[in-house]
Amino acid sequence: MNDLLSWILETVSSVDPVLRTALAGIAIMLETSVLVGLVVPGDTIVIVASTAVTNPVEYVALVVTVICGALIGESIGFALGRYFGPRIRRSRLGCRIGEANWIRAENYLQRRGGVAVFISRFLPVLHSLIPVTVGMSAMRYRTFMAWTVPACILWTVAYVSVGSAAAGTYRELSGGLHAAGYIFVGIISLFIVAVVLVKKWLHRRELHHMQ
Repeated sequence: MNDLLSWILETVSSVDPVLRTALAGIAIMLETSVLVGLVVPGDTIVIVASTAVTNPVEYVALVVTVICGALIGESIGFALGRYFGPRIRRSRLGCRIGEANWIRAENYLQRRGGVAVFISRFLPVLHSLIPVTVGMSAMRYRTFMAWTVPACILWTVAYVSVGSAAAGTYRELSGGLHAAGYIFVGIISLFIVAVVLVKKWLHRRELHHMQ
């Protein structure tokens, strides 16, 4: 386990830090822009990139880049919704998403306003639909940003912190503890389980606002 994990972490770390950080920012930008988040696993890429963080400068650079990438992606989604929203909704991809999901996003935004923007960052499907839906609504861009910025910060800090902490713990223990690899896997697994549970709880809690 330790040999395999060390090889994986070394492979990720061997990528130029600037390139690695930029790729994470681009991935999250694509995830949060119009509908691409339904297919691009931005959260996975951020976790992988965070395992290569070895100092405060790399940590801050990755956090800032991912936050900026997320906000650029959401801004693109907002702009596309503002100028092309109905056309996107009627497009082939919009139809594949399903009218029911568009209606859920509309209802949620109408009933919860800015709260829907904040919470949707942590909900599957809606985190891609809400920026476009907001663009089609009367909500101003400034208001949209006021709610989505703190959500993106919270999301980014959580993912980068867990990924870098898990990898750092492994590096400290791997030299003298054979179970270090299992500790790394355990930390990441617990985080993923916690994320899934929180998403399910939020979805159940907010479901009646979407119907």
